[in-house]
Amino acid sequence: MLGAIEAGGTKFVCAVGDETGRIIERVKIPTTIPKETMGEVFKFFKRFDVTSIGIGSFGPIDIDQDSPTYGSITSTPKLAWKDYPIVEKVREVLDVPVGFNTDVNAAALGEATFGAAKGLDSCLYITVGTGIGAGAIVQGQLLQGFSHPEMGHIVVRRHPTDTYQGNCPYHGDCLEGMAAGPAIEERWGLKGVELSGRDDVWDLEGYYLAQALMQYILILSPKKIILGGGVSNQQHVFNAIQTHLTEFMQGYVSIPELSTYIVRPGLGDDSGISGALMLAYKALENK
Repeated sequence: MLGAIEAGGTKFVCAVGDETGRIIERVKIPTTIPKETMGEVFKFFKRFDVTSIGIGSFGPIDIDQDSPTYGSITSTPKLAWKDYPIVEKVREVLDVPVGFNTDVNAAALGEATFGAAKGLDSCLYITVGTGIGAGAIVQGQLLQGFSHPEMGHIVVRRHPTDTYQGNCPYHGDCLEGMAAGPAIEERWGLKGVELSGRDDVWDLEGYYLAQALMQYILILSPKKIILGGGVSNQQHVFNAIQTHLTEFMQGYVSIPELSTYIVRPGLGDDSGISGALMLAYKALENK
């Protein structure tokens, strides 16, 4: 039996399942401080005979296995979790192999294995919610180098009529600072869910996301782009992305039909936890 942890900024989803993606049981645990949250995580997994654990975590995290801080959550704004060695703690308590990557890379893996990108050797998964993050599969492998991708912090051009200054504490008006959920709320005075009928809101959101997708397409050429997070519930944003992306690309690169190329997650809310199961499976194979 495989164990999976989707470690998010507001909650941890823990599950047990198998390599077919079947989830047998799951639990949601609030993200508070490590002692409290991880105590509940360990209590859940000790009920099962798990052979390995996969963790898809909020970041930034250290995924360099040659690094002395491998397996740690690093410079997160959630200060209680800064430099927390989550992989080491899981190994100590549960004594099983551990697979570790970002939550969005795990989601990309889940979608490539079981979801909207099944059967493809490349895809990109981008989530737009409290923050913006993206993970990618390239030639059948998770994309990573000395670290993991941080695609939510790329620079985008400001819309000519947009006076909002951006709210990223590191970069101000990067993509996340201009287009994540908190930016939408600060700019318009309401949460995104309360703005569903506002075409102007989603046209502006699509303007920024389309710029990002253009850069990802030109660099990675993914065979499928999956848009997750709360913003993906707004059909208006898909329409705006298609319009603006077509304008930005100017026919320079021939890309697939956008209505079937940029899609919602095939696994719904299970992309991340399914990918974490696959991280556990890979960890068992590599033991």
